[in-house]
Amino acid sequence: MDCTIRKWQIDDQYDLAKILNNQKIMNHLRDGLPYPYTVEDAKEYISSMLQANQEKMFAFAISVDEHVIGSISVTRLDNIHSCTGELGYYIGEDYWGKGYATCAVKQVCQYVLNHSDILRIFAEPFAYNTASCRVLEKAGFLYEGTLHKNAMKNGKVLDMKMYALVREEL
Repeated sequence: MDCTIRKWQIDDQYDLAKILNNQKIMNHLRDGLPYPYTVEDAKEYISSMLQANQEKMFAFAISVDEHVIGSISVTRLDNIHSCTGELGYYIGEDYWGKGYATCAVKQVCQYVLNHSDILRIFAEPFAYNTASCRVLEKAGFLYEGTLHKNAMKNGKVLDMKMYALVREEL
């Protein structure tokens, strides 16, 4: 399936709030997002993405037929890792298993690697999240190893997997 990555728009707040007001999605994300997730929370997030430094934060809405179905970003690291970016993404539950995440990951990586000096993009999904791992593999990321007992989520200690895409491998 085809999707589009595009810059956020304030009007996307309603779609975004609907997507993130879902515990199943929140269970796969890092902590820090409010739950329940409100339209005001979405508006604040979108505003912050529109004001973010465009050389450090590459943040996009994932859309299908002009409706936001998810979010994707690459965040540039700093210091000796300034040519490395961390990928993060999520798709609304109604759109799982339709190829949209893979489509968006491919698009955002192509964009970042073509429009910046970033050489390496990595992602760290929870090891149990086989769907996200498969998205990364289908997008060309290589599995680099398991980060044992690397996270605490919902009171559980979890392993994470390290995947990376390097410019020369694209």
